[in-house]
Amino acid sequence: MPSIVSEEAQHEPRPNPAESVTLSPQARSVTVVTPHPGTRAVQMADTATLERLSAAEDLAQFRFFRSFDYSAALLFQGEGPDYYVALYHDQALWRAFMTVDLDSAEATFRHVQEQIVRLTEPDIRRTQLKSTNARLARSIERTEAQAEQLRNDIEREVTQTQLVNTREHEVRKELAQLEAQRVSAQAQLNKATRQVHSLRLTNNEGIPHLPSRRDEIFRK
Repeated sequence: MPSIVSEEAQHEPRPNPAESVTLSPQARSVTVVTPHPGTRAVQMADTATLERLSAAEDLAQFRFFRSFDYSAALLFQGEGPDYYVALYHDQALWRAFMTVDLDSAEATFRHVQEQIVRLTEPDIRRTQLKSTNARLARSIERTEAQAEQLRNDIEREVTQTQLVNTREHEVRKELAQLEAQRVSAQAQLNKATRQVHSLRLTNNEGIPHLPSRRDEIFRK
């Protein structure tokens, strides 16, 4: 299908098949490739004109794609009719393309969308790594808390074991003392009992013998 280029555009320098654009002093060089030959003419659009049309709400949005700080829009202006494909970074217009053919505009939009996907691959990886690191940090915190709790439990168990052993030793010592006291008291009791028995015998020796009634019967 032949390319349609306005007479005014024929005298303008044609864009290179690929151009390198620097996003910012910190950003890497980004290559934006124009559509393949065989599509209708796609030209670089005047960003000031596109911003003016947007401010006047003279554009209809057919497509929109956004990923992180980048976005792309396929816009339609009915007077031409003209189709615009706009590429934004941080909501600021970065680059724009214009064509009079919808198929070419769709192809350009898909290409810009692919460019955004490629540009945001590091952002996706960064987001994934941040999430992974945050999850690992939470896991480390939980694990360290569990380790601290286990250390506390072990220390408590050791302390309680020592207290139990000390108490058991003291109880056994007290039992030995009580047993010794019991043996001593039993010995004293036995001695006192023998003394009482001996004293009773001695006391009974002074009691006169009285004949019982039975003895009297036998005498008769």
